[in-house]
Amino acid sequence: MQVSVDEEKCCGAGQCVLLAPEVFDQREDDGIAILLDPQPAEQLHAAVREAADMCPAAAIQLGEHA
Repeated sequence: MQVSVDEEKCCGAGQCVLLAPEVFDQREDDGIAILLDPQPAEQLHAAVREAADMCPAAAIQLGEHA
């Protein structure tokens, strides 16, 4: 799985951090999501998919490894 975050779309809701803290964090100054792991381990895939589904700004994109 390949994960990316569109910082322009991110509204700082923080759902991604709550659902997958190993993969996402937030900047202190504005709350924009920070991607900690663009290729998370397989055991985190379900949480990352849920984070992408729950993102109110649809700022998280998921893809498969090339």
